[in-house]
Amino acid sequence: MSRAVKIILFLIFFAVFFEAGLFASYTIVTQQPPNPVDLIEMQINGVSSLLNLGPKIATQKNLNILNEDEVVEALKIKTGIDGINLQSLSAQTYQDTDEDTINVNITAMGYKDSQTGGKTGNASSGPIVIKSNETYSITATAVAKPKTGGVQIDVGSIVITSTRVLYNT
Repeated sequence: MSRAVKIILFLIFFAVFFEAGLFASYTIVTQQPPNPVDLIEMQINGVSSLLNLGPKIATQKNLNILNEDEVVEALKIKTGIDGINLQSLSAQTYQDTDEDTINVNITAMGYKDSQTGGKTGNASSGPIVIKSNETYSITATAVAKPKTGGVQIDVGSIVITSTRVLYNT
């Protein structure tokens, strides 16, 4: 036999024994019969990820919000909370910022104040204490226009996607 035929036969036998070992180990570990299609697909996905084949995963771009005050006021109105932490306000996108308009995801931390004390009826029950007792995580989507140094968010297009209570006293 020629050398090329021996190499091809070796590779075929290697693949057959490798697959047989994979099926046997799958059966031992899961105690279920193996699904050959899923196991082969898993191997192909593993090899393609090592070779960087397939679609590329888009990365988020953090954007500077140019109209922060307007966005904060719109978020406060739409969520019914008392305030937004400006340091936590951020916008991200997966889209190319060279387009005329882009969709952005807005995240922020907000708070709702509670008031205790003050007047009850005709009597005064002590000083008024205002404390922040609920902290919220806000997620929204909006349309923005890329500008030099950041994005200008269209406050009319802001849609609240989730409001989660993080801390409640």
